[in-house]
Amino acid sequence: MDLFTDDAEVISKADVKVFTSKGKKDIEKAFTNYLTLFDVGYHLNGQQTVEINGDNATWISYCFVTLIGNEKKNHNEVRYYDAYIKQKWKMAN
Repeated sequence: MDLFTDDAEVISKADVKVFTSKGKKDIEKAFTNYLTLFDVGYHLNGQQTVEINGDNATWISYCFVTLIGNEKKNHNEVRYYDAYIKQKWKMAN
């Protein structure tokens, strides 16, 4: 979880549901709980846009995500909006 700042926030939307995780421990717990439902995960990365302003940066990334496990195959089109701060460029949200 060293990718995230101590006060990072992750907001995930699935249909109309919104899930928010704050701080490294909460983010790790949320990711672990969800990803343990699957055996394999693939990200096919597409277009990315990065804007750097001093020690801050924003990043938009489009991905096609496939998750496989428990006799299920889950396909999602995903758009990530990330903000970075230069502390060895860790993800802030």
